[in-house]
Amino acid sequence: MNEPMNDRRDYRLAVGFLAGAAAGVGLMMWLAPRSTSELRKRVTDSARNLGQRASARFQQASDRVGDTVDDLTQKGYGVRDDVAGAVARGAHEVGRGARSVARGAHDVETFATAVQGDRS
Repeated sequence: MNEPMNDRRDYRLAVGFLAGAAAGVGLMMWLAPRSTSELRKRVTDSARNLGQRASARFQQASDRVGDTVDDLTQKGYGVRDDVAGAVARGAHEVGRGARSVARGAHDVETFATAVQGDRS
């Protein structure tokens, strides 16, 4: 009587080992790390994408800096032109004032000569 039970237990044990092995192989294939070539490709693609994004951001920053420098240059030229215009207007005013003073001095000299002529 014990012998048929031992045979069944051995059979169940073998089926359990086979089922466990099949489940283990399936899990191993599902969870196994990728092959080296696939990992190399993923790393290369990631590095390429990172390089492209960095290059694009550098180009954007470079363009913004260039635009800012151009704007500042134009504003600098505008300030320079405004200052030059103010200096030219000031010089013109000084010239007019000098001519007015010269005419006044000439008028005083003419008057002084006329007064001296009347005294003689």
